[in-house]
Amino acid sequence: MSPPASSGLILALASASLYGVNIVSTRFASFEGVTGVALVFYRVFLMLLLVLAAARLTRASLTVAAGERVTIVVLGMATVAIGVAYLSSVAFIPITVAVVIFYTYPVLIVLAAPLVDGTRLTPTLVGMVVAALAGVVLVVGPAFQGLDWRGLALAATASLATAVQFFAATRCKRTGVVAKVFWIHLFVLPASAVIGLLTGSLATPDRLLMAPIAVAVTVGGYILGFAFQFAALARTSAAAAGIAFCAEPVVAAAVSALMLGERLSATQLVGGALVLAAIVANVTLDRQRSAARPRTSKT
Repeated sequence: MSPPASSGLILALASASLYGVNIVSTRFASFEGVTGVALVFYRVFLMLLLVLAAARLTRASLTVAAGERVTIVVLGMATVAIGVAYLSSVAFIPITVAVVIFYTYPVLIVLAAPLVDGTRLTPTLVGMVVAALAGVVLVVGPAFQGLDWRGLALAATASLATAVQFFAATRCKRTGVVAKVFWIHLFVLPASAVIGLLTGSLATPDRLLMAPIAVAVTVGGYILGFAFQFAALARTSAAAAGIAFCAEPVVAAAVSALMLGERLSATQLVGGALVLAAIVANVTLDRQRSAARPRTSKT
């Protein structure tokens, strides 16, 4: 019996919230000279160690289910592309612009869902994803000035790679979360190391001690967020999860206001309300679909 889709949405929201907190903790770490690239490398390295320890303690299998090896490779390559393209894009365009372009991936997922998943593209679903994207734009408030085509292309690549990652993850249901996290990060670790070496920002581990709390929150939030993300995508559709993940920049803005004293404008509050409205509508629609679905009797 497959888990209910509602649990997938809850896990997606939890993952998005953790990722949102991660943005703020990464900023705190940067105040002490800990670069984002270094954090990416060391959190992936620690993730692999913890996954191996968890697999040993719980005797969880690291075996990829038959027929899902190609999907795991696609997931690994997509995850690498997301990190590489997204991190690189901000070298050419403002972070706010990169975020808005990146968060077009829910739109890509909804538009591609009829072709990939065979789901029906309804006006309600399109309206929800457009509202969520509009909310993200208002929350982030991008400054479209001095744009470089390389940054735009990289951010768009990260968005496309995220859509691929979501669709692939929903097709990888028989491989356990522990195994998926392990194999995906075997792709990410060398890629992040290469980026760090090329950019000269791969610091030694002792640099992390400059901001121990911020680093711990970033690493812990990423590990839990990533596990929740793939647990969510095994329980719900890519389109529904994509809308839920629009909560990430809203959470980041709210936590920044609380922890960094950044004031939220009326426009940002309206944007946050739009995203939350889209998420609530998404959850309501999911419940209606579940209620309408014929129940199978146990024998």
